[in-house]
Amino acid sequence: MALDIGSWDLACDFNNTDHHTDLNGTDHLIVRRGQPFTINLHLRSGSYQPGAQLNITAQTGPQPVEQYGTKAVFGLSDAIDDTRWSAAVTSPPDDTVSLSICSAPDAPIGRYVLTLDGNVQFELILLFNPWCPRDAVYMDSEEKLEEYVLSQDGLIYRGDYKYPVSLPWYFGQFEEGILDICLRILDMNPKYKRNPGKDCSGRRNPIYVCRVLSAMVNSNDRDNGVLEGCWKKTFEGGISPMSWTGSVEILKLWDSSTCLPVRFGQCWVFAAIACSVSRALGIPCRVVTNYLSAHDTNANLVIERYIDENYKNVSRDMIWNYHCWVESWMTRPDLKAGYDGWQASDPTPQEKSEGVFCCGPVPVRAIKEGELTFKYDAPFVFAEVNADVEEFLKYKDGSTQKIKTYTSQVGYKISTKSVGSDEREDITHLYKYPEGSPEEREAFKKANHQNKLNKQPVDFGLNVNIKVALEMRKGCDFDVFAVVTNNTSVDKKCRLVFASRAVSYDGNNGDECGFKDLLNVELPPGGERKVPLRLNYSKYCNAITEDNLIRLGALLIDYSNREAILAMRTIVLENPDIKIKILGEPKVNRKLAAEITIKNSLPEPLGACCFSIEGANLTGGKTITESIPTTVEPGQEAKVKIYFTPTHHGLRKLLVDFNSDRLGHIKGFRNVIIGK
Repeated sequence: MALDIGSWDLACDFNNTDHHTDLNGTDHLIVRRGQPFTINLHLRSGSYQPGAQLNITAQTGPQPVEQYGTKAVFGLSDAIDDTRWSAAVTSPPDDTVSLSICSAPDAPIGRYVLTLDGNVQFELILLFNPWCPRDAVYMDSEEKLEEYVLSQDGLIYRGDYKYPVSLPWYFGQFEEGILDICLRILDMNPKYKRNPGKDCSGRRNPIYVCRVLSAMVNSNDRDNGVLEGCWKKTFEGGISPMSWTGSVEILKLWDSSTCLPVRFGQCWVFAAIACSVSRALGIPCRVVTNYLSAHDTNANLVIERYIDENYKNVSRDMIWNYHCWVESWMTRPDLKAGYDGWQASDPTPQEKSEGVFCCGPVPVRAIKEGELTFKYDAPFVFAEVNADVEEFLKYKDGSTQKIKTYTSQVGYKISTKSVGSDEREDITHLYKYPEGSPEEREAFKKANHQNKLNKQPVDFGLNVNIKVALEMRKGCDFDVFAVVTNNTSVDKKCRLVFASRAVSYDGNNGDECGFKDLLNVELPPGGERKVPLRLNYSKYCNAITEDNLIRLGALLIDYSNREAILAMRTIVLENPDIKIKILGEPKVNRKLAAEITIKNSLPEPLGACCFSIEGANLTGGKTITESIPTTVEPGQEAKVKIYFTPTHHGLRKLLVDFNSDRLGHIKGFRNVIIGK
């Protein structure tokens, strides 16, 4: 006997809340796989009788086929079977039937059409389910799920390994329209266009989805990717990557421009977009920063770095001051046991993988153990955190001299935001054993690089180190020092080149900020000389990028044997602090004001000053901006009040961006507890 269904209620409010998707809204049914949801069927006549039949079809994609998991046909059972698509009646006999439906825990994610007895049809969106033990992305920690799936804001680390700088970021994965955009990204990928049935079937596997996202977040393959990268000093035709405060605006711009790439992004922006999309689809994800990150262009696990006699970089291999990628949590049934958990993938376009600009996912543990045959792109990620570095001096006559081999100059302070707090968590130990330890060298040996293991740095008896002040604020003049020591028993006569150059975070040197070439540095046995180099604001102000990075290099050449010694150090100039004060009682639907102040630390006026705020459930998914019509003189404060109205209770982050013609973008944030 078939059910005579008159109308139905998808119970979106109840289901979406139960499936942790209510922040997406409750006007559409959004559920997670492997977990039952309930719909109510109102019968036209009679009441439900046990034994009644109901044929249900669930299908996704343009070419649904049962064989590939994109179509499921099933009927009523006595109880829900959470290993496959199933349905059961959960209400007593009445004219309203509560029907519980459960998807397979490995069903492809995406948009579904469910058809009941051929005449009742409704749509739903199915997501990965990290709360379900049978799902490949299952994570057994409510605290971590709150951080890595549900949190709409976070911190991304930039700066330098000696001075990590936290950048607040608004992931916004639950903002209105964002989930639809994330599904559109999947549908724009070339694999879908070539074979939509096969691609939709692949969406049952988080490994496949992560690899697609790694390729689609960047646009280097001219595949309608989300972001175009730019690492130049100017950003004509777009805007500076430093101007972004979150993912929502970028994703909406891409969607509204018929999928033209948004200009411009750099590594932290690529990683943040990948994190937003992953969390939106239900994959636990976090942004990771690797300081002193190697970019190995010839896949030999060695960074060959060449400098000339004026301390100018002339190499192709690079060491980025920092580099950001993402980690996603999942099982790896395609690999041997022990490699489940965090998987690294990198959407920043650097090198091609299988003909496409993408990287990963590769188990973090595989990197630590030197298992470079594991999918995907293990050698490239291994080099980023654990490559050896060989430095060469290139003389004017074209000859080269090897200065040193370093085994511990890459992969420092690998960082991510701590669970449940704004502290930095150091996860270097997940990627590598302690530098120089037998385990670390064994992992390097396993990575087929035995010929570099036994080389020890040569001590020529001369040493050079770089010392800096404790505080180096942007706008000030200050000294840095090269300290040269002679540990030999003979007099030494040397040449010292002490140089400073603006540097971008990806390791590319810019203009000179200060230079000193001393041709006759004489040192008696045991002698020491401290050589200052003045860095004047008037010299570095137009040279540095918004990264505020200056690379110092001290090159010492011993005239007696032409041996060279090199010391390098990167410094980060500190921006003035943003002060944020919340005016009013923070409660849902009550207007508040953020009073924001910043002091001009430069010796010149600031023009084009503008404050912006943004925050999950604070600013309605929009950026609210307030400009200052006048210039701000040296030592004066720029101050505004910006009003906003919270829409949800709980702990929220208000993200602030200050921009001006001379200071560039400066970020800040304040945690706000919104009452009910």
